[in-house]
Amino acid sequence: MIGRIVSHAVQPKLSPLANVRNLIAVGSGKGGVGKSTTAVNLALALALDGARVGVLDADIYGPSVPTMLGAHGKPDSPDGKHIEPLRAHGIEAMSIGPLVEQDTPMIWRGPMATSALTTLLNDTQWGELDYLIVDLPPGTGDIQLTLAQKIPVAGAVIVTTPQEVATLDARKALRMFEKVEVPVLGLVENMAVHVCSNCGHAEHLFGDGGGARMAAQYGVPLLGSLPLEIAIREQGDAGVPVVIAQPDSAAARAYRGTARRLAAELAKRPRVAPSISASLL
Repeated sequence: MIGRIVSHAVQPKLSPLANVRNLIAVGSGKGGVGKSTTAVNLALALALDGARVGVLDADIYGPSVPTMLGAHGKPDSPDGKHIEPLRAHGIEAMSIGPLVEQDTPMIWRGPMATSALTTLLNDTQWGELDYLIVDLPPGTGDIQLTLAQKIPVAGAVIVTTPQEVATLDARKALRMFEKVEVPVLGLVENMAVHVCSNCGHAEHLFGDGGGARMAAQYGVPLLGSLPLEIAIREQGDAGVPVVIAQPDSAAARAYRGTARRLAAELAKRPRVAPSISASLL
């Protein structure tokens, strides 16, 4: 179980959000590595351990978080200015997805996409959250730079597969966060091994140990190695992620162990100093 959760330091000249103790960015250097699936299951794993958690879908061009959470319908706006987050499986979520027609492509230039991200973050009436997991789009473009430079981030997690092509791009994402002074809490190696459901044979379809080698090279923790299982895909498509649908499965245990190591790494970071009440001065 997660103990008492406090706010941790963010980038210089920025302060944590009022209702969010810790904003955690989940990024990758390339698409197709299962970043969104990882972000959603990690968020749910943290919530199962007692934390108050939200997910912000920052992939403006390809939002998938509402589908994975089974969060349907448009969010409410009580005052016409702010929006209520969607709620599913005990966590809060917000995405551009429910605000546009399902088949509508987001043909926006970078400034419009980054504006949409900051609007989703700042105009959503988040509850008191211990963690807000931000699912970034792949790459190191405008949205990533906006988040790193203007939004208070307590730490970042890089998702990769063991494949050399994936780790090459993941290195770029890691270095980007380092350059903008966002601490990288660790790597998550996704699709690390596939175990045949018929015979039990384990096979490393995307290579073996790529995440561990990258973590060692850059001196960051390997938070976990996650399996390649059909249930993870099926449950995500069904809107009930595997951590919720099959909590006793090997996949769910892997996500929960990874989430706990993420929380432990964040707990090592400097805390935000408590403000001193003016009445005490």
